[in-house]
Amino acid sequence: MQQQTAVPATTSTAPTNGDTGSSRKLTLKEAEALALRNNPQITIGKLRSLEAREFVRETRSALLPTAYLSLTAVDSDPGGRIAAGGLTNPTVFPRAAAGATVSQLVTDFGRTTNLVSGSKFQAKAEDQNAAATTADITLAVDQAFYNSLETMDLVTVAEQTVHARQTLVDKIQALTNAKLKSDLDLSFAKVDAARAKLLLLESQNNFQTALAALSAILGYQDEQNFDLQRPDETMQPPAPEVEPLIMQALQQRPELQSLQFQIESAEKNDAAEHDLWRPSVNALGTVGLAPVRDPNITSWYGAVGVNVNIPVFNGFLFSSRAKAADLETEIAKQKFADSRNNIARDVRTSWQQTNQAYERLSVTQQLSAEANLALNLAQSRYNLGLSSIVEFTQAELGKTEADIANTDAQYRYRLTQIVLAYTIAAPK
Repeated sequence: MQQQTAVPATTSTAPTNGDTGSSRKLTLKEAEALALRNNPQITIGKLRSLEAREFVRETRSALLPTAYLSLTAVDSDPGGRIAAGGLTNPTVFPRAAAGATVSQLVTDFGRTTNLVSGSKFQAKAEDQNAAATTADITLAVDQAFYNSLETMDLVTVAEQTVHARQTLVDKIQALTNAKLKSDLDLSFAKVDAARAKLLLLESQNNFQTALAALSAILGYQDEQNFDLQRPDETMQPPAPEVEPLIMQALQQRPELQSLQFQIESAEKNDAAEHDLWRPSVNALGTVGLAPVRDPNITSWYGAVGVNVNIPVFNGFLFSSRAKAADLETEIAKQKFADSRNNIARDVRTSWQQTNQAYERLSVTQQLSAEANLALNLAQSRYNLGLSSIVEFTQAELGKTEADIANTDAQYRYRLTQIVLAYTIAAPK
């Protein structure tokens, strides 16, 4: 099969938002850049990625020292004692003091380190989610852009059809006035001209709808008057084999990479939950001054100490948290497996649709050529009086349908190429 070429540039008088002023030129690359700058979903993805990085800092803070200042002033009855509510020394001395306290986690045998690693993997997963959102928006822009180009070309086809059929009406009108054609011929010609005008109205409406969709995906509230510039590219045949495409998709799709990072994050959090049963060791130091004090209290104080916490029993809390973390890890693995299966299916389906659309190109081109030939023959026969107006109008209808099918086939193939590139995460 020979290589197909892109749709040639055409000039259209399609209405664009009723604006008689100059329209703004817009290329595909500019449309993608506009959407990535204006679309709120892109901003949301970036914000979630930044938020995930802050969660990493939040988790890592447990490994750093904690320091705080204290100001305390106490007044009490002479000889007062706290008699209820505690087992510590009940003596309360009147005083006013200020001091500083520093605490540091010595070790919790890997729990906090696992939590930090888990939050890092989650941050990487959010980065991949942002990349997936970018790919989704880019795909939507490309589809809206090519849909707009297609509807614009269909408006051109409709305009050419209206012009050709109106010319025929004028010609037959003159022949009818000269008594060379019947009123029946004129009626058939006018009916076909009216059908062409209806086709033009429908095409113009579809063009306006496509422009509105493109404007929305680019972040505009109102429909914009764009002068769309066709990409200068040729249509290449699809890949001969699908398996390499599937392997590429499984390696490069950001959704899969995000799920892989989520698995690693879940495994780290799982390990951290199991580490709850391990002891934790903390060091504590404090120093301060009491300028106002009881004679029994010294003016300066200071102390250091080490605290070891060993879990013994907490109502099966830690066991339940560890089991829940195990289940969450398994859920993440199953999501990853399901996503791999779905992506492989999507690549295979998209590849098949691309092949079908490519095969359709040659059929519609042949159909268009045959329809042109049939119209020329029908017109010659009608001019010679060898056929009726019905045969001629049927040939005109066939040409219009063939032109529409040919235009649609070229854009359908380009759109299937875009979807296939998206499913395999091919770089643009």
